[in-house]
Amino acid sequence: MTFQTLDDLEDGQRVLVRLDLNSPVEDGEVQDNRRFERHAETIRELVDRDFAVAVLAHQGRPGGDDFVSLEQHAAILADHVGHDVDFVADTYGEEALAAVDALEAGDVLVLENTRMCEDELPEEDPEVKAETEFVQTLAPNFDAYINDAYSAAHRSHASLVGFPLVLPAYAGRVMQTEYEANTAIAEREFDGQVTMVVGGTKATDVIDVMTHLGETVDDFLLGGVAGQLFLRAEGYPVGYDVGDTDLYDEQYEANEDKIEQMLEERGDQITLAVDMAYEGEDGGREEIAVEDIPEDAAIDFLDVGSETVMEYSPVIRDSEAVFLKGALGVFEMEAFSVGTVGVLEAIADTDCFSVVGGGDTSRAIGMYGLDEADFDHVSIAGGAYIRALTGAELVGVEVLQQ
Repeated sequence: MTFQTLDDLEDGQRVLVRLDLNSPVEDGEVQDNRRFERHAETIRELVDRDFAVAVLAHQGRPGGDDFVSLEQHAAILADHVGHDVDFVADTYGEEALAAVDALEAGDVLVLENTRMCEDELPEEDPEVKAETEFVQTLAPNFDAYINDAYSAAHRSHASLVGFPLVLPAYAGRVMQTEYEANTAIAEREFDGQVTMVVGGTKATDVIDVMTHLGETVDDFLLGGVAGQLFLRAEGYPVGYDVGDTDLYDEQYEANEDKIEQMLEERGDQITLAVDMAYEGEDGGREEIAVEDIPEDAAIDFLDVGSETVMEYSPVIRDSEAVFLKGALGVFEMEAFSVGTVGVLEAIADTDCFSVVGGGDTSRAIGMYGLDEADFDHVSIAGGAYIRALTGAELVGVEVLQQ
């Protein structure tokens, strides 16, 4: 690891901590989620070590329905930390500076939404962000900066990349564990088989991941939209837009050449679904073998089938390392959770190094009663996780490494 962590930081200082508490907002109410739970571990450690803590975080984007104050976030965070968390409706003005000045050892204060600051949002070089009024005004009030927001580390925003250039900078526990786990597939050496289960709705992401990791991964097990597009390239009548569906045709047109090339060059590494699931006339789950799908069926497939899970599971169980990116089906609908939950159960039952992530996939663990402790790491990152898997640099990590 090439950045400093909390292990390198002397206790009892006044620290500015960047978290990622960005959450769904329904009817004006901020929804609790796994991010609060994870970041609470970092905050709890800082409190126990007598740090005075001020928190920076963002919520939504200007103009969006989810662009709200962080007052509710402070209350939710307090519940998870098990400790009082104060809030000030200001980020770096006089009210915020006065609240920061009043912080004592063990205090936690959440500052207002960073994206309400004009200096925060434009994607600019870290050196430019370090010179903004936001950074230059707030930084002198702290001894150190801690970035715990791995899931936002691909953004070159002031609160993420400006402060590390003007303050001693450290990685929080979430940043540390996410970085270690999400780069393991490229940086660790495994003696046995390395398997990657890839799904989700963004086929381009999947193809980029497969391209970058083709020399590292022994077996790719496909599902989701990308899995259907690969089946389409093999001549099966799946992976087409049906009715109001708008997921397949445009993505296939953009990636057809890459998919065909990948099947030709790495076909022995790619395992595709042997059956698919769809909603029958009675609203229940129906399954059909891909070779039996009629050419003119025009079926909206919502999951891989049970036989596919049975084929994927032994591959997973024979692996030394398994990485999962994206769901294999619409797991939010219980009838179509079979693929996603089935591979998660196989991973959980296997004595292997395992990382689960990609969008909302990790939500399936809680939804279907799986134990998060059965996986080595469950990522809370979306875009940053994809970038790590494709080898792209994360600017928020780079500035910590500097």
